Amino acid sequence: MKAPKKHDILNKTVIAWSLWDWGSAAFNAVATTFVFSVYLTSGLFGDADDTSTSLSFGLMLAGFAIAIMAPITGQRADRKGKGTFWLGINTFVVVLLTALMFFVRPESPLGTQGALWLGIALLGLGNVFFEFASVNYNAMLGRISTPKTMGRISGLGWGLGYVGGIILLLVLYLGFIAPEVGWFGVTGEDGLNIRVAMLFAAAWFGLSAIPVLFAVPGRKLEGADAEHESIIDSYKLLWGTIKRLWKSAPHTVFFLLASAVFRDGLAGVFTFGAIIAAGTFGFSAGDVLIFGVAANVVAGIATITFGALDDKIGPKKVIMISLTAMVIDGILIFFLHDMGSGIFWVLGLILTVFVGPAQSASRSFLARVIPEGREGEVFGLYATTGRAVSFLAPMMFGLSVSLGSNFVPEGASSQYWGILGIVLILFVGLIMIIPVKSEKARLDTFKD
Repeated sequence: MKAPKKHDILNKTVIAWSLWDWGSAAFNAVATTFVFSVYLTSGLFGDADDTSTSLSFGLMLAGFAIAIMAPITGQRADRKGKGTFWLGINTFVVVLLTALMFFVRPESPLGTQGALWLGIALLGLGNVFFEFASVNYNAMLGRISTPKTMGRISGLGWGLGYVGGIILLLVLYLGFIAPEVGWFGVTGEDGLNIRVAMLFAAAWFGLSAIPVLFAVPGRKLEGADAEHESIIDSYKLLWGTIKRLWKSAPHTVFFLLASAVFRDGLAGVFTFGAIIAAGTFGFSAGDVLIFGVAANVVAGIATITFGALDDKIGPKKVIMISLTAMVIDGILIFFLHDMGSGIFWVLGLILTVFVGPAQSASRSFLARVIPEGREGEVFGLYATTGRAVSFLAPMMFGLSVSLGSNFVPEGASSQYWGILGIVLILFVGLIMIIPVKSEKARLDTFKD
Protein backbone atom coordinates (compact mmCIF):
# COMPACT_ATOMS: atom_id res chain seq x y z
CA MET A 1 0.00 0.00 0.00
CA LYS A 2 1.31 3.39 -0.91
CA ALA A 3 2.20 5.55 2.05
CA PRO A 4 -0.35 8.34 2.56
CA LYS A 5 0.60 11.97 2.80
CA LYS A 6 -0.01 13.81 6.04
CA HIS A 7 -2.87 15.81 4.60
CA ASP A 8 -4.72 12.57 3.88
CA ILE A 9 -5.93 12.48 7.47
CA LEU A 10 -7.99 15.63 6.91
CA ASN A 11 -10.04 14.66 3.87
CA LYS A 12 -13.82 15.11 3.79
CA THR A 13 -14.57 11.49 4.64
CA VAL A 14 -12.36 11.53 7.74
CA ILE A 15 -13.89 14.81 8.90
CA ALA A 16 -17.43 13.48 8.40
CA TRP A 17 -16.48 10.33 10.32
CA SER A 18 -14.85 12.33 13.13
CA LEU A 19 -17.94 14.49 13.58
CA TRP A 20 -19.74 11.48 15.04
CA ASP A 21 -17.10 11.38 17.77
CA TRP A 22 -17.52 15.15 18.14
CA GLY A 23 -21.27 14.78 18.67
CA SER A 24 -20.98 11.75 20.94
CA ALA A 25 -19.80 14.06 23.72
CA ALA A 26 -23.48 14.88 24.16
CA PHE A 27 -23.96 11.42 25.61
CA ASN A 28 -20.51 10.62 27.03
CA ALA A 29 -19.70 13.97 28.61
CA VAL A 30 -23.14 15.40 29.31
CA ALA A 31 -25.37 12.41 30.06
CA THR A 32 -22.94 9.85 31.46
CA THR A 33 -20.30 11.98 33.13
CA PHE A 34 -20.62 15.66 33.95
CA VAL A 35 -24.31 16.61 33.99
CA PHE A 36 -27.07 14.01 34.07
CA SER A 37 -25.37 11.35 36.21
CA VAL A 38 -24.33 14.08 38.69
CA TYR A 39 -27.92 15.34 38.69
CA LEU A 40 -29.20 11.83 39.51
CA THR A 41 -26.74 11.37 42.38
CA SER A 42 -27.32 14.81 43.87
CA GLY A 43 -29.40 15.50 46.97
CA LEU A 44 -32.46 16.01 44.78
CA PHE A 45 -33.06 12.27 44.54
CA GLY A 46 -31.81 11.05 47.93
CA ASP A 47 -28.62 10.33 49.84
CA ALA A 48 -25.49 10.54 47.64
CA ASP A 49 -24.19 7.12 48.71
CA ASP A 50 -27.55 5.47 48.03
CA THR A 51 -28.07 7.12 44.64
CA SER A 52 -24.48 6.35 43.60
CA THR A 53 -24.99 2.69 44.49
CA SER A 54 -28.32 2.61 42.63
CA LEU A 55 -26.74 4.15 39.56
CA SER A 56 -23.89 1.63 39.63
CA PHE A 57 -26.46 -1.19 39.86
CA GLY A 58 -28.43 0.18 36.90
CA LEU A 59 -25.34 0.52 34.75
CA MET A 60 -24.27 -2.98 35.75
CA LEU A 61 -27.59 -4.32 34.42
CA ALA A 62 -27.07 -2.37 31.20
CA GLY A 63 -23.68 -4.03 30.87
CA PHE A 64 -25.23 -7.47 31.21
CA ALA A 65 -27.82 -6.57 28.56
CA ILE A 66 -25.12 -5.48 26.13
CA ALA A 67 -23.12 -8.63 26.77
CA ILE A 68 -26.14 -10.71 25.79
CA MET A 69 -27.23 -8.69 22.73
CA ALA A 70 -24.07 -7.10 21.31
CA PRO A 71 -22.22 -10.19 20.03
CA ILE A 72 -24.12 -10.42 16.77
CA THR A 73 -24.89 -6.79 15.93
CA GLY A 74 -21.66 -6.06 14.07
CA GLN A 75 -21.59 -9.49 12.47
CA ARG A 76 -25.13 -9.15 11.06
CA ALA A 77 -24.40 -5.61 9.87
CA ASP A 78 -21.32 -6.90 8.01
CA ARG A 79 -23.17 -9.78 6.44
CA LYS A 80 -26.06 -7.60 5.29
CA GLY A 81 -23.90 -4.63 4.29
CA LYS A 82 -25.92 -2.36 6.58
CA GLY A 83 -23.28 -1.08 8.99
CA THR A 84 -24.03 2.55 8.14
CA PHE A 85 -27.78 1.98 8.34
CA TRP A 86 -27.52 0.50 11.83
CA LEU A 87 -25.13 3.23 12.90
CA GLY A 88 -27.89 5.68 12.06
CA ILE A 89 -30.65 3.70 13.79
CA ASN A 90 -28.71 3.09 16.99
CA THR A 91 -27.42 6.66 17.14
CA PHE A 92 -30.86 8.16 16.87
CA VAL A 93 -32.22 5.83 19.53
CA VAL A 94 -29.54 7.29 21.82
CA VAL A 95 -30.63 10.77 20.75
CA LEU A 96 -34.25 9.94 21.64
CA LEU A 97 -33.32 8.49 25.03
CA THR A 98 -31.21 11.58 25.79
CA ALA A 99 -34.16 13.83 24.94
CA LEU A 100 -36.45 11.78 27.20
CA MET A 101 -34.18 12.64 30.13
CA PHE A 102 -36.07 15.94 30.13
CA PHE A 103 -38.90 14.16 31.97
CA VAL A 104 -36.72 13.07 34.91
CA ARG A 105 -37.54 15.52 37.69
CA PRO A 106 -37.59 15.28 41.49
CA GLU A 107 -41.24 16.36 41.78
CA SER A 108 -42.38 13.76 39.27
CA PRO A 109 -45.75 11.97 39.65
CA LEU A 110 -43.58 8.83 39.87
CA GLY A 111 -42.16 10.08 43.15
CA THR A 112 -38.52 10.80 43.90
CA GLN A 113 -37.44 7.16 43.77
CA GLY A 114 -39.50 6.53 40.65
CA ALA A 115 -37.89 9.51 38.92
CA LEU A 116 -34.44 8.30 39.98
CA TRP A 117 -35.01 4.87 38.46
CA LEU A 118 -36.50 6.38 35.31
CA GLY A 119 -33.30 8.39 34.90
CA ILE A 120 -31.13 5.34 35.58
CA ALA A 121 -33.16 3.32 33.04
CA LEU A 122 -32.77 5.97 30.35
CA LEU A 123 -29.05 6.25 31.03
CA GLY A 124 -28.64 2.47 31.03
CA LEU A 125 -30.57 2.01 27.77
CA GLY A 126 -28.60 4.87 26.28
CA ASN A 127 -25.40 3.01 27.10
CA VAL A 128 -26.77 -0.12 25.40
CA PHE A 129 -27.60 1.58 22.11
CA PHE A 130 -24.53 3.80 22.23
CA GLU A 131 -22.39 0.67 22.36
CA PHE A 132 -24.28 -0.82 19.40
CA ALA A 133 -23.68 2.37 17.43
CA SER A 134 -20.00 2.38 18.41
CA VAL A 135 -19.55 -1.11 16.92
CA ASN A 136 -20.64 0.14 13.49
CA TYR A 137 -18.73 3.41 13.86
CA ASN A 138 -15.42 1.83 14.91
CA ALA A 139 -15.72 -0.70 12.09
CA MET A 140 -15.34 2.17 9.61
CA LEU A 141 -11.85 3.15 10.82
CA GLY A 142 -9.97 0.66 8.65
CA ARG A 143 -11.87 1.84 5.57
CA ILE A 144 -11.00 5.53 5.93
CA SER A 145 -7.34 5.14 6.95
CA THR A 146 -4.13 3.27 6.18
CA PRO A 147 -1.77 1.49 8.60
CA LYS A 148 0.42 4.60 8.66
CA THR A 149 -2.42 7.02 9.47
CA MET A 150 -4.70 4.86 11.61
CA GLY A 151 -3.40 6.07 14.95
CA ARG A 152 -3.68 9.73 13.98
CA ILE A 153 -7.16 9.35 12.51
CA SER A 154 -8.39 7.39 15.53
CA GLY A 155 -6.83 10.01 17.79
CA LEU A 156 -8.32 12.82 15.71
CA GLY A 157 -11.81 11.38 16.11
CA TRP A 158 -11.42 10.79 19.83
CA GLY A 159 -9.79 14.18 20.28
CA LEU A 160 -12.63 15.93 18.46
CA GLY A 161 -14.97 14.15 20.84
CA TYR A 162 -13.28 15.95 23.69
CA VAL A 163 -13.29 19.27 21.84
CA GLY A 164 -16.99 18.82 21.15
CA GLY A 165 -17.43 18.15 24.85
CA ILE A 166 -15.63 21.39 25.71
CA ILE A 167 -17.87 23.51 23.53
CA LEU A 168 -21.08 21.75 24.50
CA LEU A 169 -20.33 21.91 28.23
CA LEU A 170 -19.50 25.61 27.95
CA VAL A 171 -22.73 26.29 26.10
CA LEU A 172 -24.76 24.39 28.69
CA TYR A 173 -22.94 26.01 31.60
CA LEU A 174 -23.32 29.57 30.33
CA GLY A 175 -26.78 29.06 28.91
CA PHE A 176 -28.54 26.97 31.54
CA ILE A 177 -26.45 25.83 34.55
CA ALA A 178 -24.68 28.94 35.85
CA PRO A 179 -27.27 31.74 35.59
CA GLU A 180 -30.24 31.94 37.96
CA VAL A 181 -32.37 32.56 34.90
CA GLY A 182 -30.90 31.00 31.77
CA TRP A 183 -31.79 31.14 28.12
CA PHE A 184 -35.50 31.05 27.33
CA GLY A 185 -36.24 31.93 30.98
CA VAL A 186 -35.07 28.53 32.23
CA THR A 187 -34.41 28.30 35.98
CA GLY A 188 -33.09 25.56 38.24
CA GLU A 189 -36.47 24.90 39.82
CA ASP A 190 -37.37 21.20 39.71
CA GLY A 191 -34.13 20.55 37.81
CA LEU A 192 -35.46 22.37 34.73
CA ASN A 193 -32.06 23.77 33.73
CA ILE A 194 -30.52 20.28 33.68
CA ARG A 195 -33.51 18.79 31.87
CA VAL A 196 -33.47 21.43 29.14
CA ALA A 197 -29.72 20.92 28.81
CA MET A 198 -30.45 17.29 27.94
CA LEU A 199 -32.76 18.37 25.11
CA PHE A 200 -29.98 20.60 23.78
CA ALA A 201 -27.48 17.72 24.05
CA ALA A 202 -29.80 15.40 22.14
CA ALA A 203 -30.08 17.87 19.28
CA TRP A 204 -26.30 18.34 19.27
CA PHE A 205 -25.62 14.61 18.85
CA GLY A 206 -28.34 14.13 16.26
CA LEU A 207 -27.08 16.88 13.97
CA SER A 208 -23.42 15.89 14.35
CA ALA A 209 -24.13 12.26 13.44
CA ILE A 210 -25.71 12.99 10.07
CA PRO A 211 -22.59 13.60 7.87
CA VAL A 212 -21.03 10.14 8.37
CA LEU A 213 -24.24 8.44 7.28
CA PHE A 214 -23.74 9.91 3.80
CA ALA A 215 -19.92 9.90 3.66
CA VAL A 216 -19.24 6.22 4.46
CA PRO A 217 -21.68 3.79 2.82
CA GLY A 218 -22.20 0.27 4.12
CA ARG A 219 -20.14 -2.58 2.69
CA LYS A 220 -21.30 -6.18 2.57
CA LEU A 221 -19.01 -9.04 3.55
CA GLU A 222 -18.11 -10.84 0.33
CA GLY A 223 -20.00 -14.09 -0.14
CA ALA A 224 -22.23 -13.50 2.90
CA ASP A 225 -26.00 -13.98 2.86
CA ALA A 226 -27.79 -13.01 6.02
CA GLU A 227 -31.22 -12.27 4.58
CA HIS A 228 -32.73 -15.37 6.20
CA GLU A 229 -30.30 -15.65 9.10
CA SER A 230 -31.99 -16.27 12.45
CA ILE A 231 -30.73 -15.04 15.79
CA ILE A 232 -29.69 -18.60 16.64
CA ASP A 233 -27.80 -18.84 13.35
CA SER A 234 -26.01 -15.60 14.20
CA TYR A 235 -24.87 -16.94 17.56
CA LYS A 236 -23.65 -20.14 15.89
CA LEU A 237 -21.63 -18.03 13.46
CA LEU A 238 -20.28 -15.99 16.38
CA TRP A 239 -19.08 -19.16 18.09
CA GLY A 240 -17.37 -20.14 14.84
CA THR A 241 -15.68 -16.74 14.78
CA ILE A 242 -14.36 -17.22 18.30
CA LYS A 243 -12.99 -20.70 17.50
CA ARG A 244 -11.26 -19.44 14.34
CA LEU A 245 -9.77 -16.52 16.24
CA TRP A 246 -8.42 -18.82 18.93
CA LYS A 247 -6.91 -21.14 16.35
CA SER A 248 -5.40 -18.58 13.95
CA ALA A 249 -4.63 -15.59 16.20
CA PRO A 250 -4.86 -16.36 19.94
CA HIS A 251 -3.08 -13.11 20.81
CA THR A 252 -6.08 -11.26 19.38
CA VAL A 253 -8.23 -13.12 21.89
CA PHE A 254 -5.77 -12.17 24.64
CA PHE A 255 -6.04 -8.54 23.55
CA LEU A 256 -9.84 -8.66 23.48
CA LEU A 257 -9.90 -10.00 27.03
CA ALA A 258 -7.32 -7.52 28.34
CA SER A 259 -8.95 -4.56 26.63
CA ALA A 260 -12.35 -5.64 27.92
CA VAL A 261 -11.06 -5.21 31.46
CA PHE A 262 -9.14 -1.96 31.10
CA ARG A 263 -11.78 -0.34 28.86
CA ASP A 264 -14.34 -0.96 31.59
CA GLY A 265 -11.98 0.74 34.01
CA LEU A 266 -11.66 3.69 31.62
CA ALA A 267 -15.44 3.91 31.34
CA GLY A 268 -15.61 3.85 35.13
CA VAL A 269 -13.26 6.84 35.33
CA PHE A 270 -15.67 8.90 33.24
CA THR A 271 -18.86 7.55 34.75
CA PHE A 272 -17.88 7.97 38.38
CA GLY A 273 -15.21 10.68 38.22
CA ALA A 274 -17.66 13.58 38.23
CA ILE A 275 -19.77 11.86 40.88
CA ILE A 276 -16.71 11.65 43.16
CA ALA A 277 -15.83 15.28 42.39
CA ALA A 278 -19.28 16.36 43.59
CA GLY A 279 -19.82 13.92 46.45
CA THR A 280 -16.28 13.66 47.87
CA PHE A 281 -14.52 16.88 46.89
CA GLY A 282 -17.51 19.20 47.24
CA PHE A 283 -17.80 20.39 43.66
CA SER A 284 -21.05 22.18 42.83
CA ALA A 285 -22.89 21.41 39.58
CA GLY A 286 -21.20 24.46 38.08
CA ASP A 287 -17.79 23.39 39.37
CA VAL A 288 -18.26 19.96 37.81
CA LEU A 289 -19.05 21.54 34.45
CA ILE A 290 -16.04 23.84 34.60
CA PHE A 291 -13.86 20.88 35.52
CA GLY A 292 -15.42 18.99 32.64
CA VAL A 293 -14.45 21.75 30.23
CA ALA A 294 -10.88 21.81 31.52
CA ALA A 295 -10.70 18.01 31.45
CA ASN A 296 -11.89 17.90 27.85
CA VAL A 297 -9.31 20.52 26.81
CA VAL A 298 -6.52 18.45 28.34
CA ALA A 299 -7.90 15.14 27.05
CA GLY A 300 -8.50 16.44 23.54
CA ILE A 301 -4.96 17.79 23.15
CA ALA A 302 -3.45 14.65 24.70
CA THR A 303 -5.45 12.24 22.55
CA ILE A 304 -4.64 13.96 19.26
CA THR A 305 -0.96 14.19 20.29
CA PHE A 306 -0.78 10.55 21.37
CA GLY A 307 -2.29 9.57 18.01
CA ALA A 308 1.01 10.44 16.36
CA LEU A 309 2.83 8.47 19.07
CA ASP A 310 0.54 5.52 18.33
CA ASP A 311 1.68 5.54 14.68
CA LYS A 312 5.33 5.81 15.78
CA ILE A 313 5.75 3.36 18.68
CA GLY A 314 2.60 1.26 18.34
CA PRO A 315 -0.73 1.25 20.20
CA LYS A 316 0.24 -1.35 22.82
CA LYS A 317 2.98 0.87 24.27
CA VAL A 318 0.60 3.83 24.34
CA ILE A 319 -1.94 1.72 26.25
CA MET A 320 0.63 0.52 28.79
CA ILE A 321 2.01 4.00 29.42
CA SER A 322 -1.51 5.35 29.91
CA LEU A 323 -2.71 2.61 32.26
CA THR A 324 0.42 2.79 34.43
CA ALA A 325 0.04 6.54 34.85
CA MET A 326 -3.66 6.22 35.67
CA VAL A 327 -3.14 3.56 38.34
CA ILE A 328 -0.56 5.72 40.12
CA ASP A 329 -2.73 8.82 39.80
CA GLY A 330 -5.87 7.07 41.07
CA ILE A 331 -4.06 5.82 44.17
CA LEU A 332 -2.88 9.37 44.89
CA ILE A 333 -6.45 10.68 44.58
CA PHE A 334 -7.63 8.10 47.13
CA PHE A 335 -4.96 8.88 49.72
CA LEU A 336 -5.18 12.65 49.25
CA HIS A 337 -8.99 12.86 49.13
CA ASP A 338 -9.21 14.97 52.29
CA MET A 339 -6.93 17.74 51.00
CA GLY A 340 -9.73 19.70 49.36
CA SER A 341 -10.95 20.31 45.84
CA GLY A 342 -7.60 21.68 44.67
CA ILE A 343 -5.98 18.24 44.75
CA PHE A 344 -8.73 16.81 42.58
CA TRP A 345 -8.24 19.62 40.08
CA VAL A 346 -4.59 18.68 39.72
CA LEU A 347 -4.77 14.89 39.88
CA GLY A 348 -8.10 14.69 38.07
CA LEU A 349 -6.73 16.63 35.11
CA ILE A 350 -3.61 14.45 35.06
CA LEU A 351 -5.92 11.43 34.93
CA THR A 352 -7.73 12.81 31.88
CA VAL A 353 -4.45 13.08 29.98
CA PHE A 354 -4.31 9.30 29.64
CA VAL A 355 -7.93 8.14 29.31
CA GLY A 356 -8.43 9.19 25.70
CA PRO A 357 -5.09 7.90 24.39
CA ALA A 358 -5.74 4.47 25.94
CA GLN A 359 -9.20 4.31 24.35
CA SER A 360 -8.02 5.53 20.96
CA ALA A 361 -4.99 3.21 20.91
CA SER A 362 -7.19 0.26 21.83
CA ARG A 363 -9.40 1.00 18.83
CA SER A 364 -6.45 1.42 16.47
CA PHE A 365 -4.75 -1.77 17.75
CA LEU A 366 -7.71 -3.87 16.68
CA ALA A 367 -8.34 -1.97 13.44
CA ARG A 368 -4.75 -2.67 12.38
CA VAL A 369 -5.17 -6.44 12.55
CA ILE A 370 -8.65 -6.96 11.03
CA PRO A 371 -8.86 -8.10 7.39
CA GLU A 372 -11.10 -6.17 5.02
CA GLY A 373 -14.77 -7.06 5.30
CA ARG A 374 -14.64 -8.40 8.87
CA GLU A 375 -14.48 -5.07 10.70
CA GLY A 376 -17.99 -5.05 12.08
CA GLU A 377 -17.80 -8.71 13.06
CA VAL A 378 -14.57 -8.33 15.04
CA PHE A 379 -15.50 -4.94 16.49
CA GLY A 380 -18.79 -6.53 17.50
CA LEU A 381 -16.75 -9.10 19.39
CA TYR A 382 -14.70 -6.20 20.78
CA ALA A 383 -17.91 -4.68 22.11
CA THR A 384 -19.07 -8.04 23.38
CA THR A 385 -15.94 -8.78 25.38
CA GLY A 386 -15.98 -5.24 26.70
CA ARG A 387 -19.58 -5.38 27.77
CA ALA A 388 -19.33 -8.93 29.01
CA VAL A 389 -17.36 -7.46 31.90
CA SER A 390 -18.93 -3.99 31.90
CA PHE A 391 -20.56 -4.79 35.22
CA LEU A 392 -17.07 -4.69 36.76
CA ALA A 393 -16.65 -0.93 37.15
CA PRO A 394 -20.14 -0.26 38.56
CA MET A 395 -19.91 -3.36 40.75
CA MET A 396 -16.42 -2.58 42.06
CA PHE A 397 -17.32 1.06 42.63
CA GLY A 398 -20.47 0.16 44.56
CA LEU A 399 -18.75 -2.67 46.45
CA SER A 400 -15.79 -0.46 47.38
CA VAL A 401 -18.13 2.28 48.64
CA SER A 402 -20.02 -0.28 50.73
CA LEU A 403 -16.86 -1.85 52.14
CA GLY A 404 -15.35 1.56 52.78
CA SER A 405 -18.24 2.43 55.10
CA ASN A 406 -16.61 0.12 57.65
CA PHE A 407 -13.51 2.32 57.73
CA VAL A 408 -14.98 5.82 57.98
CA PRO A 409 -16.55 7.56 60.98
CA GLU A 410 -20.26 7.03 61.45
CA GLY A 411 -22.22 9.48 59.32
CA ALA A 412 -19.24 10.23 57.04
CA SER A 413 -19.32 9.45 53.33
CA SER A 414 -17.37 6.47 52.05
CA GLN A 415 -17.90 7.40 48.41
CA TYR A 416 -14.19 8.07 47.79
CA TRP A 417 -13.44 4.39 48.42
CA GLY A 418 -14.99 3.72 45.02
CA ILE A 419 -11.78 5.08 43.51
CA LEU A 420 -9.93 1.95 44.62
CA GLY A 421 -12.39 -0.27 42.78
CA ILE A 422 -11.74 1.55 39.50
CA VAL A 423 -7.96 1.54 40.05
CA LEU A 424 -7.98 -2.21 40.64
CA ILE A 425 -9.71 -2.82 37.30
CA LEU A 426 -7.18 -0.64 35.45
CA PHE A 427 -4.30 -2.48 37.14
CA VAL A 428 -5.66 -5.93 36.20
CA GLY A 429 -6.11 -4.75 32.60
CA LEU A 430 -2.50 -3.54 32.55
CA ILE A 431 -1.20 -6.88 33.78
CA MET A 432 -3.30 -8.76 31.22
CA ILE A 433 -2.05 -6.79 28.20
CA ILE A 434 1.66 -7.21 28.99
CA PRO A 435 1.99 -10.67 27.34
CA VAL A 436 0.00 -9.68 24.21
CA LYS A 437 2.24 -9.63 21.12
CA SER A 438 0.86 -7.41 18.39
CA GLU A 439 2.80 -9.20 15.64
CA LYS A 440 0.99 -12.42 16.58
CA ALA A 441 -2.44 -10.78 16.57
CA ARG A 442 -2.67 -10.38 12.80
CA LEU A 443 -5.92 -11.71 11.36
CA ASP A 444 -4.77 -12.00 7.74
CA THR A 445 -5.50 -15.72 7.82
CA PHE A 446 -8.87 -15.25 9.49
CA LYS A 447 -11.24 -16.94 7.05
CA ASP A 448 -14.60 -18.67 7.10
